[in-house]
Amino acid sequence: LWLLLVIGTGTGTGGAPPEPREIPEPPREVPEPRAVSDAELRELSEQLLAADSNRAGPGQLELNLEGSGRLFSRVSPSLLAVPTVSALLALLDNYEPQTGRAEAEPPEELREQRRFLEAALATPVLALLERFVLDKGLYPSAEAFRADLHSMWFGLYSRSKGKALDSSGFEHVFVGEVKKDAVSGCHNWVQLQALESAGRLQYLGYTWDGPWAAFPDVLSLRFRWDGHLKSRGSLLVGSSPEFDLALFTLCFLARPDSQCHISLGGEAATIQTYSWDKQRLVASAYPLTPQ
Repeated sequence: LWLLLVIGTGTGTGGAPPEPREIPEPPREVPEPRAVSDAELRELSEQLLAADSNRAGPGQLELNLEGSGRLFSRVSPSLLAVPTVSALLALLDNYEPQTGRAEAEPPEELREQRRFLEAALATPVLALLERFVLDKGLYPSAEAFRADLHSMWFGLYSRSKGKALDSSGFEHVFVGEVKKDAVSGCHNWVQLQALESAGRLQYLGYTWDGPWAAFPDVLSLRFRWDGHLKSRGSLLVGSSPEFDLALFTLCFLARPDSQCHISLGGEAATIQTYSWDKQRLVASAYPLTPQ
């Protein structure tokens, strides 16, 4: 299990050493980090699901799984107006899909990153995850967890052999990328419906639909994005952005680079996560499907 190392540095004026200062006592004792069991993963994932009041409700989201061309038959405007969904939508046009092209991060885009995380952290879903990781001793403070949450998802790295800082966990999972003329990542239904609404996504059918009778559901599908093929991709459909973020983060911390066995509505599910070059940066996260 990864541990967060927080290293403080001081700077002086004109090369002088920093003035000594008192280091405040921590507000509470931080427990020793403890391993997260499979039973705890199943229990917490069910708690996250129960707390996800922003997921699609009856009549808010309808899919056209049996057809082709369009996936979404209906998406309620009220669902897209949910604060975390609207904050996610604001982020989607910030990225250059083609790998090998450096990502720019002007101040307004950095503010949009913060707004998205702040909106997510204000929900009961992220509150549950934050309480869990602190109780397990995975972080010394809520501030440390929140800083690492931003870093693991928005920290830039290179998918082009060091030619450019062209990717991040958030871009790969929530937005998607194009590499060698094929779609890579793109494991979020909000992005798919945004692309489809803009006439940029062609649905080509599904390979597996999960057993869930209500949202979120697990779906494996094929599609084209601006003509680029995704031959098979899986995602949670109808969940809120904060639910995806919390569930993927939980599995990234507890089962990095491996399968993470969870439970959703009494049904078993598995999340696969990968770290980038064995660093504390998300490379990918998505639900596994049997086909």
